[in-house]
Amino acid sequence: MKKIVLTGGGTAGHVTPNMALIPELQKQDFEVYYIGSYDGIESRLIRDLGIPYYGIASGKLRRYLDPKNLTDPFKVIKGCSQARQLLKQIQPDVVFSKGGFVAVPVVLAAKSRHIPCIIHESDMTPGLANKICIPCADRVCTNFPETIQHLPPSKAVLTGSPIRQELFHGDRERGLAFCGFTSDKPVLLIIGGSLGSVRINEAVRAILPRLLKDFQIIHLCGKGKLDHSLMDAAGYVQYEYIKEELPDLMAACDIIISRAGANAICEILALRKPNILIPLSAQASRGDQILNAASFEKQGYSLVIQEEDLTNDKLLDSVRQAYANREAYRKAMKRSQLNNSIEKIVGLLQSVCR
Repeated sequence: MKKIVLTGGGTAGHVTPNMALIPELQKQDFEVYYIGSYDGIESRLIRDLGIPYYGIASGKLRRYLDPKNLTDPFKVIKGCSQARQLLKQIQPDVVFSKGGFVAVPVVLAAKSRHIPCIIHESDMTPGLANKICIPCADRVCTNFPETIQHLPPSKAVLTGSPIRQELFHGDRERGLAFCGFTSDKPVLLIIGGSLGSVRINEAVRAILPRLLKDFQIIHLCGKGKLDHSLMDAAGYVQYEYIKEELPDLMAACDIIISRAGANAICEILALRKPNILIPLSAQASRGDQILNAASFEKQGYSLVIQEEDLTNDKLLDSVRQAYANREAYRKAMKRSQLNNSIEKIVGLLQSVCR
């Protein structure tokens, strides 16, 4: 059997694509190992799959002033040393990185041990972690055609993002039953990212009575962000986090409001769900979600509201507009070329195995 080390973490978006690859890798006779942080979200998600998991020290490399900038470089150095030892112990044939700062020591260690490495860039432009890793990579997989211009031509490959296959097997009736909903009224699903979004939560709840006239609402609001005063609102359910039932809830919904994280929007695209994207503002991020949303809007996949322009009335009007034009969005999404990403990526991994 061939051996592969997967790495990536910090947020669910750096882990779920790796999880999507695992079944196909195992089918292709890869023995799978995972290197992540000690206690990041990846440690729980990957251990739940029964995959051998190793934690290493990781530090964030920031572009802004922060006291941790004095200590985190030492964590990165320690992480590199730990990753080198683990790679020596595992002896993998290839490394695949989904990004995040925990991946940097692993990719650098793979380069130093002459182990082929493929990395995946989800966003329109590479983040700092992947910018550090690109010189060490044999190939760089991308979600967006626009990303290729930012990469070495000999390394860039347009693959799309690996989508968890269980999302395609959701059952609408089961999802409606889980929420206590009926089948005679459309369903609006709100996703604020793995941590939830205070801004989106506030805007949705402010117009909830008006939304409920036309929609049943599933609100994934994030840990600690439940509004207990709304627990008995008819046609409205809220959850901090959903795992096993997510495919059914995705199948049950007719329209989605979401942040514009690359993996989230690629899942929405794959499921052909009409959607409204509200990207993180440039003040709260490096602007990658704004670029992601702009690409989807340009291709006719999404209606976009910038966070600075988000008002109660604008959100309500946008929901009604997106639902009214839902067939146009579905037709545009059906034309997407970002398909078969798992097969493409696993094929690349096989081709570079030492």
